[in-house]
Amino acid sequence: MSDILEIKRPPHFDLDKIFDCGQSFRFEKGEDGVWEGVAYGRVLRASQDEEHVYLNCTKDEYEKLWRRYLCLDADYDVINADIKEHFRYGVIDDAMKAGDGIRILRQEPWETLCSFIISQNNNIPRIKSLISAVCASYGEKFTYDGKTYYAFPTPEAMLSAGEEGLKALKTGFRAGYLISAAEHCVNGLDLCRIRDEYTYDEGLKELCGIKGVGPKVASCTLLFALDKTGAFPVDVWIKKTIDKYFGGHLDISSLGDYAGIAQQYLFYYERSLR
Repeated sequence: MSDILEIKRPPHFDLDKIFDCGQSFRFEKGEDGVWEGVAYGRVLRASQDEEHVYLNCTKDEYEKLWRRYLCLDADYDVINADIKEHFRYGVIDDAMKAGDGIRILRQEPWETLCSFIISQNNNIPRIKSLISAVCASYGEKFTYDGKTYYAFPTPEAMLSAGEEGLKALKTGFRAGYLISAAEHCVNGLDLCRIRDEYTYDEGLKELCGIKGVGPKVASCTLLFALDKTGAFPVDVWIKKTIDKYFGGHLDISSLGDYAGIAQQYLFYYERSLR
């Protein structure tokens, strides 16, 4: 059995909202209430009660990886106050209340880029199915607690699959885009350098140089993996939200350093009204 680490559950932290807000695609909640998935080539199992969060890791593993991954090192009281200061539109109060508990995961950049390439013109169940198929076919297999899991394929493994190999998994037109992304990474595109050294605009330009990567996919990658919390991805849901609440125009540049977190609140709120 794996180690179970118990940590105090901070304010504004809800695993259900974190893993069900459309930012990641490899986690599922079991009947026992435990979220399980693969991230950074490891299995994470996470659950919560009113006071604690439970993770299948040692204290050392938590400090080295999972604390940052789950954004448990961020002060969301400060973040939310900044959003309210910059986002002076009435709907944000309802959206923040509905989405309270969402935290932006710090995901593996390569996997995130590919995941949002796959997400184009797709729904969440199909996105999850396609990512699972790609991992099972070309990711490194490993076992944990007697079960088999797959890491996300490396750029080299993606290239070895080839466009036709990826199309055989029903990725469709996205196969060519995945190959382009892999070629860029193998030939020198350093996603971690974008995170550490580039501005948002510089990162957006760099990512949009990949075939099939437009502002939405690039912004999702910047927000969910590269620490650019000012990124504000605009998809169908957000377009509807802007039309519905802001008369079709929202000055994203005025929303501050946490515009992307505000976007997640709005996205979650509008979907919750279905």
